[in-house]
Amino acid sequence: MKGRMIVLDHLGDTEAAALLVEGKLHDILVDDADAPRPGAIYRAICDRPIKGQGGMMLRLPEGGTAFLRAAKGLAPGQTLLVQVTGYAEDGKALPVTQKVLFKSRHAIVTPGAPGLNISRSIKDDDARDELLAIAHAADLPDGYGLILRSSCLGADPVEIADDIDAMAGLAAAVMAEAEGKSAEALTDGDGPHALAWREWVAPAQVVTDTGGFAREGVLDQLAALGARHKLGEGGMYVEPTRALVAVDVNTGNDTSPAAALKVNLAAARALPLALRLRGLGGQIVIDFAPMSKAHRKQIEQALRAAFRTDPIETALVGWTPLGHFELQRKRERLPLGDLLAKVL
Repeated sequence: MKGRMIVLDHLGDTEAAALLVEGKLHDILVDDADAPRPGAIYRAICDRPIKGQGGMMLRLPEGGTAFLRAAKGLAPGQTLLVQVTGYAEDGKALPVTQKVLFKSRHAIVTPGAPGLNISRSIKDDDARDELLAIAHAADLPDGYGLILRSSCLGADPVEIADDIDAMAGLAAAVMAEAEGKSAEALTDGDGPHALAWREWVAPAQVVTDTGGFAREGVLDQLAALGARHKLGEGGMYVEPTRALVAVDVNTGNDTSPAAALKVNLAAARALPLALRLRGLGGQIVIDFAPMSKAHRKQIEQALRAAFRTDPIETALVGWTPLGHFELQRKRERLPLGDLLAKVL
């Protein structure tokens, strides 16, 4: 199978989507009915400030709790609109932000942040001028901004305008609910099928037939997705724990310096995919195969290049005194292993 393929199907009764590139699993999204989706919008009630962290605990509907960072000027009992930014760790509150965004395939509407912007990946001046004309023609509420995404390049102008209108209308309707007195869920956030259509841009073949996961080999690749990520003669072992995700890289039988550098570079390039497929985030600690300190710069460059195109926000923290490398990765997904255990 050549090129990109998006497969929209279900795992059991649970909605899921897979992205295949040249027949290999490149991304997987699985819904979870037990957790609020990232992107969901709530009217929340301020509960109590968290001293020393500058944040505020919030009350959500049905006894839920959320944590808002940088909550200056808020008082207990005050209502506000917040958007879910990720999943909560066990025993912790749901992470949210006051920066509410309304995303479609082609457009992002930004209440409270006026201005018209076009994705920097669209570099053709004529294309940018055409998109600016579409943006200026949009009927946005006062004080709202608009970002046109990279998927606009080559897209039907009518489709782009329809996307903008739909998101502007939704934004106006949701923001009008800010003054209510009780905690309430205002939007659910997008499920895997909608996210795949929104984020996995064309060109791609889209398969929507029931049984697509089995027919296209997605189920077989999920079954083979264990802790180890093979790297030639060596391997990278990805082990989630309660405190962090431990990544161990080894060379196999060849322990030469050249083999260590080779497998470490391969691990750096493969790490974003390994974490993405497994749905892992938080603190990541990598124990690379033993190598000279002179090779560390090459490894850092390979990591930066690899994560530059990864859709999940990841900060490269640096080397520890013991020679490990640390990352901090946003928890945008739940661990795949936990989800599969629930739905299969």
